[in-house]
Amino acid sequence: MNSLRHRHISVLGLPALVLLITAAGCSSADGSASAAVPSPGAKAGQLCRNLDKVLPAKVDGESREDPSPASALTAGWGDSAIILRCGVPQPPKMVDPKVAEGRDPDAVAGGVEGVRWLMEKQDGGGYRFTTAGRLAYVEVSVAEARDSSGVLIDLAPAIKKAIPEGIAN
Repeated sequence: MNSLRHRHISVLGLPALVLLITAAGCSSADGSASAAVPSPGAKAGQLCRNLDKVLPAKVDGESREDPSPASALTAGWGDSAIILRCGVPQPPKMVDPKVAEGRDPDAVAGGVEGVRWLMEKQDGGGYRFTTAGRLAYVEVSVAEARDSSGVLIDLAPAIKKAIPEGIAN
């Protein structure tokens, strides 16, 4: 498996790189895909609908299989291995000083392909990534044992195109 697929990956800080490598794997989660639909404000909701229009058909080699209930605010690839939700609230860890200082073992800030992310290890395994510094928060959940760097690399162009940099309200 070539997780970087000859593309540039820029990760801020050694802890982020270590966690991204730790998250590497090849299998997807089983079960039917479902995702709670966020309730963003009007501005973020429009940005999320714009994002839905430019999301890739494949992410990290997995075909798009949207979760239920159907919504322009959610997307999925690989039978729930990768779930995107747009317009989510700001995660509490995003403003936690321990994360910014690199002292939180379960969360780290980093960046991939020009998109900044907060990465949080999930209790049930896998990771949740939430964009930072964009006008709407985009959350991407990646199943345990899946290469998360390839997922973020594939999603970055759509996020940069549809969700401008700025401070989400």
